[in-house]
Amino acid sequence: MELSQVIVGPVETEKSERMKASDRTYTIRVAPKATKIDVRNALRKYYDIEAVSLRVMRVAPKTRAIGRGKISTKRKPFKKMMVTISEKSKPLDIANFKI
Repeated sequence: MELSQVIVGPVETEKSERMKASDRTYTIRVAPKATKIDVRNALRKYYDIEAVSLRVMRVAPKTRAIGRGKISTKRKPFKKMMVTISEKSKPLDIANFKI
């Protein structure tokens, strides 16, 4: 997979902000076909960050029934990863994408 398209963006929730401050764990949204190896290489290449651990989660779509057997999708499925960076690495800033 093309490494420049692996990281889609940050996931900003209360839990992710709390984890970012306390134990250097960042939650990022990644491409559906991205692997742990792809994300680790993209972080090293484009952000100069060494990842200690990566945890993968697939978020299921949120659906709602609308009458007889019809379903409406309220939120599309996506994939996210929780990245713990090493102590010697600088903080992750998604906006600082270097080529």
